[in-house]
Amino acid sequence: MKISPPSFSALNRTEEAASKINQQLASAKRVNSAADDAAALQIIDRLNSQQDGYQQSIRNAYDGISYSQTADAALSGVNDAVTRIEELSVQAGNGALSDSDRQALQSEVAQLQTQISETFENTSFGGASVFTGQETQFQVGPDANTTQSLTVRDGSFADDIANIDISTQAGAQAALDVTKVVSEDLNTQRAELGAFENTVASRIKSLGTQAENIAASQSRIEDTDYAKVISEQTANNILSQASIAVRGQANQSASAVLGLL
Repeated sequence: MKISPPSFSALNRTEEAASKINQQLASAKRVNSAADDAAALQIIDRLNSQQDGYQQSIRNAYDGISYSQTADAALSGVNDAVTRIEELSVQAGNGALSDSDRQALQSEVAQLQTQISETFENTSFGGASVFTGQETQFQVGPDANTTQSLTVRDGSFADDIANIDISTQAGAQAALDVTKVVSEDLNTQRAELGAFENTVASRIKSLGTQAENIAASQSRIEDTDYAKVISEQTANNILSQASIAVRGQANQSASAVLGLL
């Protein structure tokens, strides 16, 4: 005697359910394919794309901060050199010094002038020059036109530094006016860089919050609810055992009937 189709059907359903439950437990995902929930899978794919966009935007924003910090570090070095030139100029203005003394001071000024010039010429980020005076845009959001711009001025504002000559008292006096103006310009530029960094840092925080919210939404749709799935597994195991028991009983009944015959 053959087992009735309903017994086979019930057993197949429990086996299929067990396979799906095991996959959900193993992958920690409720939706593993379109067969599980086609609509949910489409939403998950869109959220994944959004997540990728936010994460890349955060990396871009950090690049912007690094770019600004590179410029600021270079300007800090220039500021130190200008401060030293100012000190040497004050020293050269002393009437007690001889011409040879001032010439020795001018030799150090010349080295500092070269240092300043090379800083503006050679400072780069990712192989590109920083002090170009051109606007640089950083994509700090997943949508079009969500950018943050930064313009790092070129080194022309410090050109007068290259003309300083403190080998005379008159030259030393003129140098003090130049260093004062350049120092003020340096402070202004560094303040602008600091403001840019603070703005981008705030943007990164906002992007991180949005990315977390998207991740939470995706998790609610995609991830396995272990308590629920374990409960389903327990119920399915009971159904499976019941189906096996029914199948065994049917086989025993068929054997009994055959024995009577």
